[in-house]
Amino acid sequence: MANEKNLKPFKKGQSGNPAGRPPKLPHLDKLLDEVLGEEKDGVTAAKAILAALRAKAAKGDVRAAEILLDRAYGKAKQQIDHTSNGNEIGIKTIIIEDAKPTSNRSQSSL
Repeated sequence: MANEKNLKPFKKGQSGNPAGRPPKLPHLDKLLDEVLGEEKDGVTAAKAILAALRAKAAKGDVRAAEILLDRAYGKAKQQIDHTSNGNEIGIKTIIIEDAKPTSNRSQSSL
């Protein structure tokens, strides 16, 4: 059975997450720059990774080619089919005309 304390709303001014969002890794951008910028034999880690991806793509690794192309040119736009089983979806138009009451009608209702 459910705990009844959990079913009640928070008191006014009380947060549902008092600890807040967990902290993100400190200086993640700087850490990535350091790691990918490290050089070995005059080649940065980032360049070595790209060269390895290029070699895999050249050997026929489709995933490696996809990663390189997505990074270089952006992901391809995906088509959305706006039909229903190959048939166009019909749109019905409803026109509502403004009916104005006649003077005879308004007097007869009194």
